[in-house]
Amino acid sequence: MRAAVLTEFGAPLTVREVPAPEAGGGEVVVDVLAACVPPYTAEVFSGERNYPLVPPVVPGVGGVGRVVHVGPDATRLRAGDLVWCDSTVRSRDDALAPDITLQGWSSRGDGGARLAEHLHDGSFAESMRVPTENVFPLPAAARSDPARWAALTVHAIPYGGLLAGGLEAGETLLVSGATGNLGSSAVAVALAMGAGRVVAPGRNQAALDLLADRFGPRVRPVRLTGDEAADRAAMSAAAGGPVDMVIDLLPPRAPGSVTRTAAMTVRENGRVVLMGGVGMLGGEDLVLPYRWIMRNSITVRGQWMYPRSANVGIVRLLASGALDLAPERVRSFGLDAVNDAVAYAAAHPGPFDRTVLVPPAG
Repeated sequence: MRAAVLTEFGAPLTVREVPAPEAGGGEVVVDVLAACVPPYTAEVFSGERNYPLVPPVVPGVGGVGRVVHVGPDATRLRAGDLVWCDSTVRSRDDALAPDITLQGWSSRGDGGARLAEHLHDGSFAESMRVPTENVFPLPAAARSDPARWAALTVHAIPYGGLLAGGLEAGETLLVSGATGNLGSSAVAVALAMGAGRVVAPGRNQAALDLLADRFGPRVRPVRLTGDEAADRAAMSAAAGGPVDMVIDLLPPRAPGSVTRTAAMTVRENGRVVLMGGVGMLGGEDLVLPYRWIMRNSITVRGQWMYPRSANVGIVRLLASGALDLAPERVRSFGLDAVNDAVAYAAAHPGPFDRTVLVPPAG
């Protein structure tokens, strides 16, 4: 089969023939129909993000595909099924704290690196091998436009964070990083889950206007100035009442002060969920006042990716129409144009811009 291979960091991907994947026990082989290309992909492939990929590797973080082969432990999946392949792979020998790798993308710790050796290659290929438990059937509606449904790669992440924070219908949420690719997804997903209002701070006025136009008065945009006190006051005023929860999805280049400003708008007994990359490439880390956290009984939680059950929930939101994919701007590229796709994704990182690799069209 053909695949896009990262031969070394800093080099363009090479499309070439590689051995077709074969499923072992507890695994499924899937023909890839569509794989999302995140806006920061070029930073991963250049080595700037220091992801623990080991070249040569077929990268790619999840995707939509069609089942080719299932193992004996699959009782409901069948060859020909349209499925979503979740990249978040967990070790099977520790139910409490399993090691994790993002197949074809990243990993956590020594155990995650060992998983990545076994499930080395991702979705930038004609076919891929996936653990059985990471394959989720998609509704018939996805058959007509699998490239659009590849946005599951994006939407599943903030959905996991909102679940971790216990977002309830009618609550007020503040999304730190709302004008970015993941942050704007968090706005859409929160509203689909029933949030009463969403405060959306950011510096990009055009992106703020887009969010307001798409979602109406339930979204409260706030233009940030960089002055912590003024920005905190503006966000609190826009909420029109207590902020029940804050979710941060800012990228690594963002200063910790922006996350802190947003987090400290949350009410007494409120929740703060951290899912972004602040401080991961050096620079200012996040500092929250001990006294403020303790006296106000604030819950601060980190969340990397999402639990397995979140895949079912996010597919349901899409299938029901509560989370609408129709307004999203999707640009598809064939496998031979993978480097063009990476460049396009980097140049189009805004709200609801999706860059998708469609290997069969290569």
